[in-house]
Amino acid sequence: MHSSAFTNTLETEKLFWKTLRKNVHEYFEQQKVSPKSNTQMVVKSFVIILAYILPWLSIMFLPTSIWLALLGVVIMGFAKAGIGMSIMHDGLHGAYSKKKWVNKLTGSTMYLIGSNVFNWKIQHNIYHHAYTNIEGLDEDIQTRWIIRLSEHTPTKPIHQYQHIYAFVLYGLMTFSMLFGDIKQLIQYNKTGITKKHKANSSKELFIMIIVKTTYLLMMLAIPIMFTNYSILQVFVGFFIMHWIAGFILSIVFQMAHIVEGALQLDQDSHQHEWAVHQLLTTANFAPKNKLLNWYVGGLNFQIEHHLFPHICHIHYTNLSSIVSQTAAEYGIPYNIKPTLGSAVHSHYMRLKELGRSPIR
Repeated sequence: MHSSAFTNTLETEKLFWKTLRKNVHEYFEQQKVSPKSNTQMVVKSFVIILAYILPWLSIMFLPTSIWLALLGVVIMGFAKAGIGMSIMHDGLHGAYSKKKWVNKLTGSTMYLIGSNVFNWKIQHNIYHHAYTNIEGLDEDIQTRWIIRLSEHTPTKPIHQYQHIYAFVLYGLMTFSMLFGDIKQLIQYNKTGITKKHKANSSKELFIMIIVKTTYLLMMLAIPIMFTNYSILQVFVGFFIMHWIAGFILSIVFQMAHIVEGALQLDQDSHQHEWAVHQLLTTANFAPKNKLLNWYVGGLNFQIEHHLFPHICHIHYTNLSSIVSQTAAEYGIPYNIKPTLGSAVHSHYMRLKELGRSPIR
């Protein structure tokens, strides 16, 4: 048994990470299960994808009333977020299967929701996971328009109200990805990031244009041309679907890193061993909420995801006890919000604090 006092030395932090990896490895050996997906995961994937595709087919080919069509786009919004959280996310982390083609296929479901695989891998897999909550490196906490998410950026007068308006603006996240991906990829190309990661900049831009054009044709142009719904009705349905998906994705991501107790660092103060850094900057929430566990793809067990991104999220519930116990042995904080409500409130309070605190 190790001392519960957290000495904050790199040697202790490295020993913690070595011990934790050993404990997790032993868990899978003892349980005789694969760290990748199982039949339940495959079934869930089909259910979510069908929940996205079937309402669209119904709206397109069946005599559907405006109210049933509205219900359809609401379901599509939830399914759109579900694809991102429960299928694409595991696929692009290589966590869905031991087979590369399966991970590539499930990761490619991102194209179904109009987003770009290459951008995601750079922004999320590389920068967010390596430099979580570090200003200037983790794009997920950069200030966006009138929302301040980092304590290391300047405060503007309007930020004091962000805890009021931020939740409405969160619904615009997927619109930002839909149209902002192009600007982001061009920036990656200009700064040499694309080349650094051995990708062809022209090819990636071509793929993006084809995917987004096809997506807009399927979601806007074809319904306008081949259904009885007016242009306004189609655009309103499109907006509702995107706003629901954007809100869900945003709030889930924010409750993992922009909550009380999750540290934010600048590049000069980043000094912890990688695994400990993940614990200090990340939080779990609502671990006993079975519906949430199923729907958000384990993202409410964000600590386990950041420590073991190559393990399928279906195992995070069991791994959480191993991680929390090992962290306790070494006196390392394990930040957890017990319910969804407490996590939302914690994020609300953190937004309020960030809106009023001066630059550090």
